[in-house]
Amino acid sequence: MHHHLPPTLHGGRAAVADKKSPFLLPKISPLPLFSRSNIVNMSILLSSPLPSTSPTHSPPSYQLLHIIPTSPLFPHRPPGHLHCFSLPLRLRVSLQSHPFQTQESSDPSSDEKSPKPFKNSIWINPNNPRAAALRRSSADFRYARLAKLSSSLDLSPADVPFLLSSLPTTPTEPDAVIILNNMENSAAALSALDWFLQNLKLEKEVILFNVTLKVLRKCRAWNDVECLLTKMLEKGIKPDNVTFSTVISCARVCDLPAKAVEWFEKMPEFGLSPDDVTYSAMIDAYGRMGNVEMALALYDRARKEKWLLDPVTFATVIRIYGASGNFDGALNVFEEMKALGVKPNLVTYNKLLEAMGRGGRPWQVKKIYKEMVGNKILPNRITYSALIRAYSQARYAVDALAVYREMKKQSMLLNVVLYNMLLSMCADVGYIDETVEIFEEMKGLQDVCKPDSWSYSSVITAYSCAGNVAEAERMLNAMMEAGFQPTIFVLTSIIQCYGKAKRTNDVVRTFDRLLELGISPDDRFCGCLLNVLTQTPKDELGKVIGCIERSNPQLGSFVKLMLDEGTSEELLQKEAERLLSSISEEVKKAYCNCLMDMCVKVNQLGRASVLLNLALQVGIYSTLQSKSATQWSLHVRSLSLGAALTALHAWMSDMTKAMEDGEELPPLLGIHTGHGKHKYSERGLASTFESHLRELNAPFHEASGKVGWFLTTNIAAKLWLESRAPVELVVA
Repeated sequence: MHHHLPPTLHGGRAAVADKKSPFLLPKISPLPLFSRSNIVNMSILLSSPLPSTSPTHSPPSYQLLHIIPTSPLFPHRPPGHLHCFSLPLRLRVSLQSHPFQTQESSDPSSDEKSPKPFKNSIWINPNNPRAAALRRSSADFRYARLAKLSSSLDLSPADVPFLLSSLPTTPTEPDAVIILNNMENSAAALSALDWFLQNLKLEKEVILFNVTLKVLRKCRAWNDVECLLTKMLEKGIKPDNVTFSTVISCARVCDLPAKAVEWFEKMPEFGLSPDDVTYSAMIDAYGRMGNVEMALALYDRARKEKWLLDPVTFATVIRIYGASGNFDGALNVFEEMKALGVKPNLVTYNKLLEAMGRGGRPWQVKKIYKEMVGNKILPNRITYSALIRAYSQARYAVDALAVYREMKKQSMLLNVVLYNMLLSMCADVGYIDETVEIFEEMKGLQDVCKPDSWSYSSVITAYSCAGNVAEAERMLNAMMEAGFQPTIFVLTSIIQCYGKAKRTNDVVRTFDRLLELGISPDDRFCGCLLNVLTQTPKDELGKVIGCIERSNPQLGSFVKLMLDEGTSEELLQKEAERLLSSISEEVKKAYCNCLMDMCVKVNQLGRASVLLNLALQVGIYSTLQSKSATQWSLHVRSLSLGAALTALHAWMSDMTKAMEDGEELPPLLGIHTGHGKHKYSERGLASTFESHLRELNAPFHEASGKVGWFLTTNIAAKLWLESRAPVELVVA
């Protein structure tokens, strides 16, 4: 037995009840006529739970109740057979002005996905014979039908006019907006727009143009965008803010920042003022154009006025700061972004990783990447490339190789630049096996990643640093067979290899080959010859000095002067000053290291001290010593062995003089050698330095908790300094 739900009006309050769910409705006004519009307006949203008398049934927290008066059009309906039906009174796409704009409509050119508001609807009986017909006239059904029509037009751009002309009824202006808004094909959308302009009586043509511009933006069809804008202006249709925001965003996704700026600066001509969204997009556009001043000015304004910026805009500002060398500024923007509640996306993290890598901050790269993974953002090829660049340049070999293997695991191909970075890093840190492995992998990818001259050069460097002459020569021959002539970098590595193997004649032969190829020796090449000189047997020094003289006559003359026992320290210092003023900054420390190594090798510690003092005066060695109330330290980690021993001798002299002047030594004294290996040294500086400390009977011992540090107390150091006799330091 069905229970009917006739409404009753008592004292201005409508009450509807049945035996299962009695409840009282809010107050409503009596309706004089049961018209369709009045029926729709009787929909009521209750803001409190509906009571239920059933202990086993709990209704939802909020329920939608629709009052259907008794009328010939809407007969009584039994409970349990009610059905909700939406009348086709409102469309989902906004036409931006009356009479088409409605409360729940949204801008069709906007990318924002807002929740769909409550639609007016009525309850109908699904068993009613007219139910299917009523559903077909609903807003949902009509919207779906128009969206399907849009898909059909996309598939047949050439047939758009025919298909639209064949419709049973001519589309309305709201229909046209819905059709265009759902299209994905730029050619079809332009054809449909032309048909609507010719066949419909339009009140707001600009809206159809705006929706079409949105389709063109989805297709990234910038040329069509400019043609359509020209057509708008020729027809006398004034663009609005939506037009400009759509065009600017289209230029942004098409990577045309200059076009975005061009149209942005046209807005005042039409009496329009940009909104926050447009301004934020222009930060990105100006940044990409290289107009850093304008981009940062807009960003400062955005901070003050609290604009809503998207992650891509923040990424642009981070990139600007990174490119200008303001790496702290890039980090600050990233932190501001998070403080404002904007979640960094993959693009933001990638730009920050690139900036920190460029700034030589691999430790921050590791921290940022860890945060990114912790936020469940999956890295892509750009991410891995940034990591490899950062770690390779900083010589974080373990981390760089881990990223490399992860890319291989995910079947991501590296380009030649990334491979060469890895090869160069592995060669510099002495990872010979890894160097060969990576190079062989490159050779297997000849079609997509063929080794170039730099690739061969890195492998030759790796073999040269290891003193493997045979493999270095074999790789040099392979390089020439591949069509690459040896460069100055390659020949530098080969000479270094021959020098390490004490094959002086091959050093001279390779030097002659360099001149035959028309390559002029540079400062780095001369530094290589100086390094070879420190490893050359005494009776063959003249051969290498001859090569140095032919490369740089001033340097060759100074080396001869330095090795001449009759040279005074005053003359040596004068000529050293002239030499250091004539060479580039990037090689001064390397030259001083090699020259002091040579002095120590020939038992001329006094001359090494002259060079060290001069280097300190001109700022080549900075922070060599540090003093505090508790510790006095000597830092030799960036020095060669001979230079480090020279610095130790000078430090001991300084401590002795301090004691003679009555100065108290601090409680702790330390020597910091670092724990890495010198590129061209078979032994690490720490282990070699430790053996010399033992020879001097120095009371310094390696600290257990501080790798690369040798420490002693002031009492032990004082006793040692007082008891020691003058000694000559000699490199074995």
